[in-house]
Amino acid sequence: MPQMIAHLFHRGVLEIRGEDKTTFLQGLITNDINEVTPTQAIYATLLTPQGRFLYDFFISEREGSYFLETDSERLDALIKKLNLYKLRSQVTLIPRSDLKVYALWGDNLSLSLGLAEERGKAHKTVYMDPRLVELGARVQGEIPIKDFRGVPLEDYVRHRLKLGVPEGGEDLIPEKSIPLESGLDELHAISWTKGCYMGQELTARTKYRGLVRKRLFPVIIEGDSPSFGAEIFKNDIPIGEMRSHSGSQGLALLRIEALKEPGDFKSETAVLKPYIPFWMRVEDPV
Repeated sequence: MPQMIAHLFHRGVLEIRGEDKTTFLQGLITNDINEVTPTQAIYATLLTPQGRFLYDFFISEREGSYFLETDSERLDALIKKLNLYKLRSQVTLIPRSDLKVYALWGDNLSLSLGLAEERGKAHKTVYMDPRLVELGARVQGEIPIKDFRGVPLEDYVRHRLKLGVPEGGEDLIPEKSIPLESGLDELHAISWTKGCYMGQELTARTKYRGLVRKRLFPVIIEGDSPSFGAEIFKNDIPIGEMRSHSGSQGLALLRIEALKEPGDFKSETAVLKPYIPFWMRVEDPV
């Protein structure tokens, strides 16, 4: 696969400064902010008190600040949410509209970037994707890295969907999506050892009681792509709903047990062929 770069127009950056920035974020996000260093980025989410998805983001560090990359359309709302929890914390939130976000992927990527082929490995404005090495890398800056072939955003979206990876603003629905149904545990967004954060109790209960009965699965679409949220049927029984798609690739929220039953998955005029990506751990629902 050639090395490619796509401008992620839908992503924005928030700079977080201040002496209390680490303790401030640690009590809110699902991952351990103490793992973030100038050479290591993380993936994390912010949940509702009921353990439902609100925002997802990457966090990297340079020049004494954290740089949080997320869905640009919801960046202002995220800033408002974070300001609610600032109280007297010495924290400054600075939108960085000057920083463009690019995705990079392809063969021998980490070698070309001078990074270890490990999730989240970082140097200055570039870091390997903290979710999966196979997704590639991210870069924040004005000028994209040279010697990569520029491709449309949709090429990256299809790359992500083939790997079965959801993204906030596309597949993760605020105040509805459940982290463990969405694969966010296997995609390294959650620390089970860091202690309390918003939504922690219900997230832990879901994991340890085995309450996950649905999962987001990648699907190959045969026919016209179903609309977002379209109901999915198997043997005329509703078993899930469609999420985003690009071309013949998509994601769908499906009952786990439905994958073991004979019959076609149908939505609107399309037939869907779900599969389990290499990184996903699927257990039988209790």
